Amino acid sequence: MVVQRYGRGGGSLAVAAALVGAVATGGCSAPEDSKPSGDPTKTVRDAAEVLTRAGTSKASTSMEMAAGGTRVTIRGEGGYDFRRRTGRLQVVLPKDAAGASKHRPITELLAPGALYMKNRGAGVPADKWVRVDTTTLDDGNLVTGGATDPAAAAELLRGAQKVTYVGEVELAGVEVSHYRGVTDIAVAARAASPQVRGALAAAAKGFAKDTVPFDAYLDHEGRLRKVRHQFSFANQGRTVAVASTTLLYGFGAAVDVRLPDRKDIYAGKIEV
Repeated sequence: MVVQRYGRGGGSLAVAAALVGAVATGGCSAPEDSKPSGDPTKTVRDAAEVLTRAGTSKASTSMEMAAGGTRVTIRGEGGYDFRRRTGRLQVVLPKDAAGASKHRPITELLAPGALYMKNRGAGVPADKWVRVDTTTLDDGNLVTGGATDPAAAAELLRGAQKVTYVGEVELAGVEVSHYRGVTDIAVAARAASPQVRGALAAAAKGFAKDTVPFDAYLDHEGRLRKVRHQFSFANQGRTVAVASTTLLYGFGAAVDVRLPDRKDIYAGKIEV
């Protein structure tokens, strides 16, 4: 199950480690043909703005987690509206360590400063939603929900540094440019759009390292098609590595996100 803890000093970052206890891919570069014109750093930093102009897209997410020799993968499918900064994902958790238990998919609604989860488990009634203020999370919901908010994944690139052009590859039938570099979370938070700034500012304080390696794939219109971030943090004396991959496709697809009424939000204690 996706679990939640609050507070600093271990706080919500412990969620990722708990996911391991409860229970992405990198493309091969083709030979470089024609190198895109322009500064690669600026091209990657502008990706979030290009997505806002594009409007909406379908999204697939993958979060791979490794700690103490154990590796799990959490997957999500849905859509996102980059203008409204709202999205909907169905997140599927892996089987438990014995490979026997199946977990019900968690429905996640993403909104500025908030994450809503249904089928959250841990004592939450089946017809209720759990609401989490993402600006209070130590990771800004970059890993807590088992899927990185697509807007946050793109906005992180506003802090891109040491960017290099790797080459052209084909991704789902579309030719894209592959870039590699690192992004500074604090720099990205300062440059981020207002709707995402609070969550990224929280993440800048919560992660042990300010810089996050990434691989980004942009189509010839500058739209982000795929991004893979490699996070790492210390938890209870061990390092937890998390690779979060977001795939964007089907631009212009209808995305209907209706946030739950207050009466439908669970107000009781959440088990961890």
